[in-house]
Amino acid sequence: MTRGTIIPIGGAEEKIRNRAILRRFVELCGDKKSRIAIIPTASRLEDTGPRYEEIFKELGAEKSDTIQIETRQDCTRPEFHKLLEDATGVFITGGNQLRLSTTLGGTTITDILRNRNLHHGLHVAGTSAGASIMSEHMIAYGSEGHTPRCDMVTLAPGFGLTHDFIVDQHFHERNRLGRLLTALAFNPRPLGLGLDEDTAAFISPDDVLHVVGTGALTVVDPSKMDFSSMDSASRHDPLSITGIQMHILADGCTFDIKTRTASAQLDRPSLRIACDDNE
Repeated sequence: MTRGTIIPIGGAEEKIRNRAILRRFVELCGDKKSRIAIIPTASRLEDTGPRYEEIFKELGAEKSDTIQIETRQDCTRPEFHKLLEDATGVFITGGNQLRLSTTLGGTTITDILRNRNLHHGLHVAGTSAGASIMSEHMIAYGSEGHTPRCDMVTLAPGFGLTHDFIVDQHFHERNRLGRLLTALAFNPRPLGLGLDEDTAAFISPDDVLHVVGTGALTVVDPSKMDFSSMDSASRHDPLSITGIQMHILADGCTFDIKTRTASAQLDRPSLRIACDDNE
């Protein structure tokens, strides 16, 4: 028994041309034998699930099914449990992460998701809101800006697939460095992962993160933080945080979560996938 790969995506992943992220996800899930369950709960658009179904079928998946969960009562439906039990991969779409947490949090659906990811090799990808919900603590909402401030972010419980990091998405596009730093200032145990759009972190069972996509991943490592003014700051105050380390990682780079070591890769397979997809 082994843990499956966790794949947070920064949102707006390419769905038409050069679909490197989605293609790699399908390959990881078994390629032509992959069975992908789609959870579109975060989105209020009726065509979100069917749209991803078609994309995954075009990329060669054997099967892709939408689990249309709109209420907490839907989480008790046996046919939905069966789809999750049979899946080799789960894709959680974007939208509103609080809609995900309030509808699925504490249900059998999330129990199955955690158990199969941790013990049975189920690969779980999530884009935008679907990326934020993966961790033990998620950023529910917050303000834009580079400077961390005491009241800049609100945290809420996520699905708890990992305790190792907190994710923020649309990172560069929406100027979210300040709120990620604020989240880490509360407690510097987890890493902060800031994912640009069309950028993913493929986090393998051995806790090595591989960057895929056209943007960058900002890794904030607070393990050597020696001071945070969070405990004494007043509302709206800027925060003082010292001793943190930051890495900017583009396509092909890796980060070892256990050793907190970043490295650049000379071999960049995701670019080959993108080129192949465009042929």
